[in-house]
Amino acid sequence: MRLLLALMWLLHWLPLPVLGRLGEAAGSLLFRIMGPRRNICLTNLRLCLPELSDKEREAIAKRHFQAYARSILERGILWWASEARIKRLVEFEPCMPLDEIRANPTILLCPHFVCLDVAGAAIAMQTSGCSIYTPQRNPVFDAVLRKGRSRFNPVKLLSRAEGIKPVIRVLRQRLPFFMLPDLDFGPQDAAFVPFFGIPAATLTAPARLAAVTGAKVIPVISTFLPNYRGWKVTFYPAWENYPGDDILAATRRMNEFIEERIREVPAEYFWTHKRFKTRPPGMPSVYAKNAPDAMPFEE
Repeated sequence: MRLLLALMWLLHWLPLPVLGRLGEAAGSLLFRIMGPRRNICLTNLRLCLPELSDKEREAIAKRHFQAYARSILERGILWWASEARIKRLVEFEPCMPLDEIRANPTILLCPHFVCLDVAGAAIAMQTSGCSIYTPQRNPVFDAVLRKGRSRFNPVKLLSRAEGIKPVIRVLRQRLPFFMLPDLDFGPQDAAFVPFFGIPAATLTAPARLAAVTGAKVIPVISTFLPNYRGWKVTFYPAWENYPGDDILAATRRMNEFIEERIREVPAEYFWTHKRFKTRPPGMPSVYAKNAPDAMPFEE
């Protein structure tokens, strides 16, 4: 891990088009050699995009590995490059709603697209924030990740094991909460809600937090700009009448929004995660036995 981090530090000095192409070359190699993880990706794509042919899904899977590896190398820019360089590479659409974020309890809903760390860095350059954090198994990487995410403004990192109460306190203090809502953490605090029509263990916390605190939910999606020009961070309008009286309906609304964004840039979604690992009672696993649970740098 030390060697990989040292390589990332050296490579972050390169122009972004060179770094991006290196990442894509690495991703092409990973697609060939990481068979179990490739199968997880293809299984997810088969379940979620059945209207595509096998050839089309395989092309998306290969581009996903390229995008994922590229995003890992480009994290070096987020962790070590100057603030001025990062700002030159980030394009906001339409703009960061900073006044709205500061005026109200706010949940910044950031699904797992490969560039999600760009959104975190862009927000941290403007304001302090808070996020749930899972300690990494490698202590060296853990330290670099923590430092990289809080290098501009203080970022409060809460342990998932602490539950929802610390998040409620933070939101009531008007500190924006950066929430990643779409991983499968098991049945606890989740409900089986359709994701591309497949029952998926989905966190109900975004809807429950919004109900308890009155927080606005502002979705944030980060994607690559064309021609290796950098990244686009899109802030969507705060959801109106959310969550309403039905937590499950609100959670379905969230998944439907994520589905729409995935269809816009399908290769950039985090398909190598076992999104359907937790199954409803009596339903068999959709993944091969002994398939790995974690991708390198997966959080």
